[in-house]
Amino acid sequence: MILQHLAIIMDGNGRWASAKGKNRTFGHRQGAKVVREITQYCAGQHIKYLTLYAFSTENWLRPKQEVEFLMKLLEHYLQSELEVYQRNNIRFVVIGDIEGLSKKLQKLIRAMQDATAHNTGLTQFLALNYGAKNEIARSVLSLYDRGVFEQAKSLKREQSIDYVIKNIENTLDTREVSAVDLLIRTGGEMRLSNFLLWQCAYAELFFTPTLWPDFGTKELEGILQRFAQRNRRFGGL
Repeated sequence: MILQHLAIIMDGNGRWASAKGKNRTFGHRQGAKVVREITQYCAGQHIKYLTLYAFSTENWLRPKQEVEFLMKLLEHYLQSELEVYQRNNIRFVVIGDIEGLSKKLQKLIRAMQDATAHNTGLTQFLALNYGAKNEIARSVLSLYDRGVFEQAKSLKREQSIDYVIKNIENTLDTREVSAVDLLIRTGGEMRLSNFLLWQCAYAELFFTPTLWPDFGTKELEGILQRFAQRNRRFGGL
């Protein structure tokens, strides 16, 4: 079974640090190292797309100090990882409502995206200030402004539904690749947490109790092997 799009909810940084008697920020710092390891591994496995849930639209509800640390960590990541992306031929793309981020972070995001735009290997989507409901709402507003729904009214019902679905998919943040093949969530929780709800309509789901800082390529390899054994019918027989 071919795996083109892998998505990961990277959960457990804070709990990992707390279990070691450390501040939650220690877990986030270690988690960033795992991002590098997993991204390079996926590039070596010729996976086409990797989407990582880094910061959600709901994460702003966390303590101010933790949010500020995460923003600084993201800035450092973007400033330090370019060489890794270039060496591994990885294209970097951010999805989410980046207008809600600081001007400095927006500038760093655009610089990284521009610098890696011509890389032809793995595309890594980093979800920042991302929420699936937010993404779908932004898509719908865009289609409304373009008059898509008015055009749909002139079509037969089945045609109009297909027309709207196609247009929504073409305006999502992941419009170049809307379907997730495999979604992994670390940390033991078993929910999607407002992540890629449209794109995961037929994704295979794997939940592991392993906290993100302890998640490694060996466990990922095992999950990929189990994924390859699944029979994906997409509603058919």
